[in-house]
Amino acid sequence: MELRQLRYFLVVADELHFGRAAERLHITQPPLTVAIKGLERELDVQLFDRTTRRVTLTPAGQAFRDRVSAAVTDLDSAAGDVADVAAGKSGRIKVGFVSSASYTAVPEAIRAFRQHRPRVDLVLHPLTSGEQIEQLLDGELDVGLVRDPGDVPGLHLELLSTEDLVVVLPENHLLAGQEEVRPEDLEGEPMILFPYRLMPGFVSRVLRLFEPLAVPPAVVQQAIHQETVLGLVAAGLGMSVLPESVERFQMPGVTTRRLAGRPQTELHVARPLSVSPAAGEFVRCLRGEISPGSIV
Repeated sequence: MELRQLRYFLVVADELHFGRAAERLHITQPPLTVAIKGLERELDVQLFDRTTRRVTLTPAGQAFRDRVSAAVTDLDSAAGDVADVAAGKSGRIKVGFVSSASYTAVPEAIRAFRQHRPRVDLVLHPLTSGEQIEQLLDGELDVGLVRDPGDVPGLHLELLSTEDLVVVLPENHLLAGQEEVRPEDLEGEPMILFPYRLMPGFVSRVLRLFEPLAVPPAVVQQAIHQETVLGLVAAGLGMSVLPESVERFQMPGVTTRRLAGRPQTELHVARPLSVSPAAGEFVRCLRGEISPGSIV
């Protein structure tokens, strides 16, 4: 039994006339008649009563039409769904992001993507760079926003933005009155930092600032999320170095100051070497190629 035969049957059942059915199907009548007879032989039932004046459905034909109509509709719907997924118009993508990206690239990209691809389920995971890279390589994430990743074999990395690093201090710290802080001003200071294994590139970039010092800052506390780091700084446990976008998160009890030399940190889009069309559209939103309200 072929899908073509079922479609032919439904058109004849609708028209109750082989000539009109053939016209709708854009075929001649003989192959249509052959297809219907072949379907009846395969089912071993008569689907139509045929006379020289009229064509009617038999009770078996009526029952068959009810079942086949639903089945063909489901098949057409499934085919449409598959086509939409292949075109990136529906489906699901999983996106990871570092906490600092939630102040910069992520909100605008989410708004644009939800307008542009409303039938794609966007699943968001706040994760460290290390966690994202591991999940991207394992196929558990489609797109990631990672900080200072370096080279990662098996992933495509694209620079999205750069921003200055700033020193984050308790508001009553002696250095809070300075407009700019030098790395040597922080010699021996207690520091709060991310765990190296979770943010290896960023932690390395921060620690590199203090390599020339005789007594570099001492890491007295580690925290996973940027908001937690700010809370610990506000509590007076130490200072930290974070991306400048942290200034958008107004945490009472902390202040930020520029670092001399304007050292910078990089935010990258990370993805597998082959991505789904929907994931590719989200990357376009991250780049700003698709913005909220734009017609694409």
